[in-house]
Amino acid sequence: MNKKPQPVSLMIMGKEYKIACAPDEQSDLIQSAQQLDVQMRQMRDSGKVAGADRIAVMAALNLAHELQLMKSQNAQLNQTLSECLAKMTHKIENVLENH
Repeated sequence: MNKKPQPVSLMIMGKEYKIACAPDEQSDLIQSAQQLDVQMRQMRDSGKVAGADRIAVMAALNLAHELQLMKSQNAQLNQTLSECLAKMTHKIENVLENH
């Protein structure tokens, strides 16, 4: 299987960017670029943020914030799952000991 990075052409706010990416990651990269493009266009169109640099920074902050929230939720879910698994394991061990 060829994992050699290949160039992918992305359009963000009307500008083309060529990014080298492994073939199996291209779909995710394209979706990420589309999400960024949508968010940047929404900010630009709202009129609250002016200038491509500021729009890009604000979009990056929003996406980083979303990522941080998802990481926190994932950590909480993992903790809850670990606790449930430990309780179930304990119950199974008790049942096996009694038989």
